[in-house]
Amino acid sequence: MTTNIRPLLVELLTEELPPKALQKLGQAFAEGVRATLERHGLLAAGCAATAYSTPRRLAVHLSAVLAQAPDQPYAEKLMPVKIGLTEDGRATPALQKKLAAKGLENLDVSTLDRESDGKQDYLVARGTAPGAQLAAGLQEGIDAAIDGLPIPKVMRYQLADGVTTVKFVRPAHGLVALFGADVVPVSALGLSAGRETLGHRFMSAGPVSFADADAYAAALAERGSVVASFEGRRDEIKRQLLDHAGRLSATLGDDPEVAALLDEVTALVELPTVYVGQFEEQFLQVPQECLILTMRLNQKYFPLFDPATGRLTHRFLIVSNMRTDNPVNIVEGNQRVVRPRLADAQFFFETDRKTPLAARVEQLGSIVYHNKLGTQLERVERVRAIARGVAGQLGGDVSAADRAALLAKADLGSNMVGEFPELQGVMGAYYAAGDGEPDSVVQALRNQYRNRYDAPVTQESLTAAVLFIAERVETLIGIWAIGLAPTGERDPFGLRRAALGLISAFEQLAAGGWLKISQDGPLSLDGLLELAAGTFPAGKIPADTLAEVRAFIYERYRNQLINEFDRNAVEAVIALTPPLHQVAERVRAAAAFAQLPEAASLAAANKRIGNLLKKAEGEIGAVNDAALVEPAEKALAAAVSALRPKAEAQLAAGDFAGSLTTLAQAREPVDAFFADVMVMAEDPAVRANRLALLGQLHGLMNQVADISRLAQ
Repeated sequence: MTTNIRPLLVELLTEELPPKALQKLGQAFAEGVRATLERHGLLAAGCAATAYSTPRRLAVHLSAVLAQAPDQPYAEKLMPVKIGLTEDGRATPALQKKLAAKGLENLDVSTLDRESDGKQDYLVARGTAPGAQLAAGLQEGIDAAIDGLPIPKVMRYQLADGVTTVKFVRPAHGLVALFGADVVPVSALGLSAGRETLGHRFMSAGPVSFADADAYAAALAERGSVVASFEGRRDEIKRQLLDHAGRLSATLGDDPEVAALLDEVTALVELPTVYVGQFEEQFLQVPQECLILTMRLNQKYFPLFDPATGRLTHRFLIVSNMRTDNPVNIVEGNQRVVRPRLADAQFFFETDRKTPLAARVEQLGSIVYHNKLGTQLERVERVRAIARGVAGQLGGDVSAADRAALLAKADLGSNMVGEFPELQGVMGAYYAAGDGEPDSVVQALRNQYRNRYDAPVTQESLTAAVLFIAERVETLIGIWAIGLAPTGERDPFGLRRAALGLISAFEQLAAGGWLKISQDGPLSLDGLLELAAGTFPAGKIPADTLAEVRAFIYERYRNQLINEFDRNAVEAVIALTPPLHQVAERVRAAAAFAQLPEAASLAAANKRIGNLLKKAEGEIGAVNDAALVEPAEKALAAAVSALRPKAEAQLAAGDFAGSLTTLAQAREPVDAFFADVMVMAEDPAVRANRLALLGQLHGLMNQVADISRLAQ
């Protein structure tokens, strides 16, 4: 090949790839090839990489690739001169071996440079190495891309020779590698590269041959009936879905699962076409969550909803891999498939309703929660005790909280939840409503499995918040106590999620006015953890569990807030571990304070004060005003006395920003103090008094946040 710039196309044709991993596989394959070629200097300036992925292929198109990389100067530090050369200047065996290992055996020792590192002279080989050839670089790139794929599960299969075994996510059947119009002689998984691939399994007229690399996407679409771009297929599916929904005066709903399903069906089809199906309206008497779940989870259909009420309709949309002018057979076939599943859901629901939810509680005694923590029934009793305690502290309905906790897990023994575990809690709420349970109990059951509590708690939703808190704190204490704390990315019991859920509940309790601003509110994290620990058998909870869980919760809060606020402001607040419901507001106040002109000086001074106090010997006593000598220390003492009442009153009222703003007025006397006063005076009494003054100032300055951390 001559040295020039052309587009490059690589495609690996396979059996159907795992749909949930397809997009990542496509991106990883493209990046693996691109990164390797870039490392070898084979990409021209401005080269654009486009990833393609369909159920049966991974591909990448690179817009500007070199046939050969530019020559590269090199400098190889070999060995000390005294080791590499004999006394008469000839190469020693050691040098000859080194040159051979570097592929430089043809160099004459007279061409080697000498460089000193300050201690001794070294022999250095300098020259120009020819740039990498595309064929070699691409072979390495394809190998690296295949080896680096995030494959969920590898399979082994034999090649056509009946002897060779290879490992890949699915059997591969073809490899295309085109540099402009030329085939690049590379191979992968026992396949040699060519210019031909297969199109759609049923819609393609036959094999598709590419004239050149730039013809890939268009040729596949025109002759192979394949939309190669993952994003292109997704956009086309979305367009068709919205078009059909609009014609039917319906919507796809606002559930986040719609986007996930869209990605999944995009990975299942190569030529997406949307059709409309329907089922008998009698099935709408079943809770719509059951119907929606079976259509989305099992059939990959898109249910349609009434835009006025948000209720499920009897129509749904099918994303097919076949395009035809007469889709009757496709539609009727899908309707025949979904009907038995809807009938099953109807049967399960009607059968479950014959047994009151409360009558199912006893069954929980035969369901193991964890072999070290007992049955689900034992767990229910712990959650009940916690719920009663929390409801009592918040002034809520204790009996309603107890009833909600009693029924919370009762639907685990129902037919519907046995078939669809994703409906835990949701079905319990339906069954409780059918049994005439109070609305507050029904709401609590429905909301217990949410990841976050995302609305201010009202009188009507207080029982739901109580159950939400009780369930999560029981999980945190119990699972942690038996040694199953999260490690690395592993968190099989969802303790990170439980901690974040607990945090959200405290935030929304505060937003609803259920928690006082003062440090001694009616519900504290420490009190909650102690309450939960007390529901377990004596000796079951190790002594350090509560402290570790508490630290874990604050660490999760820290990680969450760092995504929203300045890191230093978050660190400054978390360092004090203030009441959980105050953390976010304190962080906002610290972030606002950090923008004040006085902040940098006061933060630095606070850090300095902290260091001085650490060095102090013995207890820091009270300030003796009569022993203050220097004008600057008298001025600082006066400032502390004047600012303290207002700052502390603002803190008590929850005006954290105001409290910090008040403290900002101390900047001038603080700066003057450190400019004019020797803190560590020779006289022990004077030194102790000045440290006491700084101790007072330090405590006052760090009531909202450890502002010394703003100086980091």
